[in-house]
Amino acid sequence: MSIGESLAEARRQAGLTIGQVSQRTRIRESIIRSIEQDDFTACGGDFYARGHIRSIAAAVGTDPVPLISAYDAEHGSSRTLRAAEIFDPVKPVKIRDPRSPSLSMFVAVVLLAVIGFGAYRLVTHNSDKSHPPKAAAAASHRATTSATPTAHPSSSPTPTRSDVVIQLTANEDCWVLLTRRSDGSQIFMGVVAAGSSRTWTEKKAVKMRLGNPPGVVLTVDGKLQPTNVNNPETLSFSPQSG
Repeated sequence: MSIGESLAEARRQAGLTIGQVSQRTRIRESIIRSIEQDDFTACGGDFYARGHIRSIAAAVGTDPVPLISAYDAEHGSSRTLRAAEIFDPVKPVKIRDPRSPSLSMFVAVVLLAVIGFGAYRLVTHNSDKSHPPKAAAAASHRATTSATPTAHPSSSPTPTRSDVVIQLTANEDCWVLLTRRSDGSQIFMGVVAAGSSRTWTEKKAVKMRLGNPPGVVLTVDGKLQPTNVNNPETLSFSPQSG
């Protein structure tokens, strides 16, 4: 039995319609129908196809592991998503904010962050001998804290009515870039690991870039936000008035 036939049979045994599966997974009905017919072209690439198979299998109550293994056997082995694939998706990305920075700007931000972090680590390593042990430990702690996103929710100040509170829970690994809209300054950049959450409380308008929107649940001021089920996207949020 093929991948699509297995998912369709599991759905029927669970007593679910394609519309109900779509509501549970936030995957469009047309894509689910195509997958059940073993047509994965609408998924937008192998990375998203595997994610859709995993989400649909969970919704209909079947094991996704053999289905993903079968997909890899037919379409190539699983591989890690490259940065180029995040910023250059198979299908054009529809940016909601017309004033969003260009794609090249996002690439430049990532490259500058990597180069800057590498230079910082090199300088820190060369100056370790001239620092007392406590100072060296403090510098190492600051570098680790700024470079590596923690898997636990970040502590945020008590929000007021004029703050915007953003909470992201990752069902799958998702690359996130959060910046202030007024000056483009960076608030957060990194991968939020599957099973972890992040919370940000900001007083000014922000922009959020998601590399894997189908893999996260996003709420703003306690309200669930719809996310693109196929491609990376940029969202914009502002604090409540009053």
